[in-house]
Amino acid sequence: MKRKAVSFFILATACVGGVLSLDVRAIDEADFRFDNTSELYDICVVETYAPEYPIANQACRAFIEATVQYHDGVSAYKKLKRLICYPASATIEDGKQAFLAWAKQHAGDKKLMAEQPVVGLMRSLAAKYPCKE
Repeated sequence: MKRKAVSFFILATACVGGVLSLDVRAIDEADFRFDNTSELYDICVVETYAPEYPIANQACRAFIEATVQYHDGVSAYKKLKRLICYPASATIEDGKQAFLAWAKQHAGDKKLMAEQPVVGLMRSLAAKYPCKE
């Protein structure tokens, strides 16, 4: 019995340690204004277990989809050079993961994270899906 208690304690400690090491950010209503790239990151990085996840996930995905649709529409209509060239198989979730990876890599760059979120998102997508000249 004593061995089971010790094993349980070790498992519980490992689980708590794992949760505490996650990149958890507090979000509030102001983050949903999307004033800068950092706020978009705060919304998109919300973990699935957080109570805010359903609305934050949908807000993040909607922002990404609207940005890409606008890019595609303007590029096609005005015959402008595309900034991103993603494969037909790319999903909104792929775009979200590309943005999260880029934003995490640049989190310490106050200038980049202070830019309009559409700029930060397009930077991340252009890095993931560059257009070949």
